[in-house]
Amino acid sequence: MEHNILVVGGNGLVGKTIIRILKTRNSHINIFIGGRKRGTGNHLKIDVTNPGTFQIIREKKINLIILSVNDKEDHILRYAIENKIDYLDITKPTPDLVKAYAFAKSRQMSSRIVFSSGWMGGIVNGLVKTLSDNTKDIQEVKLFVYYSVKDLAGESSAHFMAENVARPFIRYENDRQIPIKHFLDSEYFDFSFGIGKREAYNFDVPDLYILNQIEGIPDVSVKMTYNSKFITWLLGVFQKARIFNILSLKERKMIFGSSGNGDQSVFEIIIKTKKGNEKLSLQSTKGQAELTAFSAVLHTEELLKGYHENNIYFSHQLHQPLSLLEKLRSYESINIK
Repeated sequence: MEHNILVVGGNGLVGKTIIRILKTRNSHINIFIGGRKRGTGNHLKIDVTNPGTFQIIREKKINLIILSVNDKEDHILRYAIENKIDYLDITKPTPDLVKAYAFAKSRQMSSRIVFSSGWMGGIVNGLVKTLSDNTKDIQEVKLFVYYSVKDLAGESSAHFMAENVARPFIRYENDRQIPIKHFLDSEYFDFSFGIGKREAYNFDVPDLYILNQIEGIPDVSVKMTYNSKFITWLLGVFQKARIFNILSLKERKMIFGSSGNGDQSVFEIIIKTKKGNEKLSLQSTKGQAELTAFSAVLHTEELLKGYHENNIYFSHQLHQPLSLLEKLRSYESINIK
């Protein structure tokens, strides 16, 4: 079967990285690049806000759409379902993910619809399952994230933080929804890979929802620290003083919009069971864009095998957990403890 893959947002940082890795590992597939500007050859004009531009998707006989740009109205998702095209989305913040998942569940599935919007391309939830033989035995999951402002970063992360930093989000405690805000409730955590002890604050990622609502883990929390201790502390001060509430969206985007020339990305998973605690630490030496893109490629390769029936999936459900772990270990820029 001929594989024609469309990367919508393929001109962005993560989109370009997905394409580079896909081409390197799967030279036999045809890759099309979707963006707002009109292009030639494999560059297609696809504007997620204008479904009238989607006709070319059918003309090019696309089998799989990888969405790496924000599509708030879910136009691409709707088109994929209606036209029986496989779909992989790595972009959605929690509220948008919940909305899109509810919509997909209300439709009959004639393709594979995959939500991969968890931290770093949705691999955390698969790695959680490598730490326990049975997810039902897991009482608590804590995710600690190290974020470097020196890392290469796309616009979507900055826009999400700017739009949502002053709004409450949900973590889970004994299956109860606890409203919290970013950069409050600090906890000290000793990060691996030479980072050391840092103060980490509340942080919203879709894994909170996925681990509780989909995997049934009663206690789930996520905390984040910046590479700069001063920036981490300052953001906490801003939140406590409610400064974010009075700043304009443009001003908040300036705060969160920095992007450097590259740095490591690290996250650490701690699970608690009746038997005790288990920990997994992952470092991407090439940063978050590389790790997110590689995760998306691993999900894509699972879809290309054709083993999975037409249905709705969260990306970790495509993999055998230990197989996912080994594939991540084998990548040159990833270290796992």
